[in-house]
Amino acid sequence: MVLATHNVKVLGSGSRVVVLGHGFGTDQSCFQHIVPTLLQKDLRVILYDVMGAGSTNTDGFNFKRYSTHHAHADDLLAILDELEIQSCVYVGHSMSGMVGCTASIERPEVFEKLILLGASPRYLNDESYVGGFEQQDLDQVYDSMRADFQAWVTAFAPLAVGADVNSRAVQEFRRTLSKTKPEVAVHILQAVFQSDLRSILPQVTVPCHVVQSIKDITVPVQVAEYFRKHLGGSTTVELLQTEGHLPQLSAPETVVPMLLRCIDQ
Repeated sequence: MVLATHNVKVLGSGSRVVVLGHGFGTDQSCFQHIVPTLLQKDLRVILYDVMGAGSTNTDGFNFKRYSTHHAHADDLLAILDELEIQSCVYVGHSMSGMVGCTASIERPEVFEKLILLGASPRYLNDESYVGGFEQQDLDQVYDSMRADFQAWVTAFAPLAVGADVNSRAVQEFRRTLSKTKPEVAVHILQAVFQSDLRSILPQVTVPCHVVQSIKDITVPVQVAEYFRKHLGGSTTVELLQTEGHLPQLSAPETVVPMLLRCIDQ
């Protein structure tokens, strides 16, 4: 049941498994430029859609359940259990980075390593932490989404991707974001942006590779160093010479070799 609900795809037949988890506003298609190379390296690749994505059936979306990362982590573990995956490399983009961290605390033996691409444990600034946003900034985002969702999507997509509005990457992100139901999109974005998962980082003991763009309106580069200092296991940090929150769409030629290095390390 969970495999169908999350549109799970298993590609390749290699003995080593890589699971790709996407972020807010996208679906598994955001890894379309990544997957062919992974398959060429004889890896088994698992793709799935996070509940709430426009590609999932959200007619009965459980707003209460999907108010934290824990529900998404439980979904991820259920997928791995149903596929009988005993060990994997998990690549978590954006919100799915912290989903992977949460799942690894519950079942560390399932995760060989985590690759956190554009992830963040907290998006709000406080006195000793740079998260990137003030609360009034986020409140304006939520209000804009509720007022005219499609207009907000049009304005937000090029900012998030860090590219011209007519670029292929922006158009692709706009396509998947537009498919999300507005009320579900607001709910998920609030759950992510209002979360504070800094306290769980020391409990993440599996090896982690933290990867971030040097310019990302969603996640400032200071977050990478915060991860390095507070994750509980061995941690490496790599800053990509890219702009935007979705480098797997906008700069796959940079992301692909980085992912292969992280997987092989």
